[in-house]
Amino acid sequence: MGTLTIRTDADVERALESLTSEGQSRSEAVRNAILETERAHRRARLRAAAESLHNDPEDVAASRELTAEMDSFRAW
Repeated sequence: MGTLTIRTDADVERALESLTSEGQSRSEAVRNAILETERAHRRARLRAAAESLHNDPEDVAASRELTAEMDSFRAW
């Protein structure tokens, strides 16, 4: 496990005060903020990839073709 040292300004201090007002430590608040930011970035990348596929006519055609093929295998 590593250690991270950061410089804070008044805005960051206010945010940390808010995040720690219910007993969470400053370290926990910072760790949670980093993890949440990483999750948000991952969701944004996945959303962009999905939108790219959604807007790709070749991929849409292949998806429809696969759906039609799978429908032919249904038992009922």
